[in-house]
Amino acid sequence: MTTRWSTNITPAERAARILIGGLGAVAGIVLLAGATSTLAVVLELLLVVAGLDLVVTGALGHCPLYAKLGHVPASLKGSAS
Repeated sequence: MTTRWSTNITPAERAARILIGGLGAVAGIVLLAGATSTLAVVLELLLVVAGLDLVVTGALGHCPLYAKLGHVPASLKGSAS
């Protein structure tokens, strides 16, 4: 069974999510190289995961949290996608 998610992120937000998420993931990876404590490693891994989440949701155009909250941007209301 295939589930088709509806697009609930505007094109501008999608681009911003991909850009900011990519930068966050790369920054987390760079910071991991110099991590000296367990807390630093955990926080930097969280930064990488959060960045990757933004990249994936931006690429897919669907945010599960938006869907759960019932949020649809005004520019996408009435859109068939």
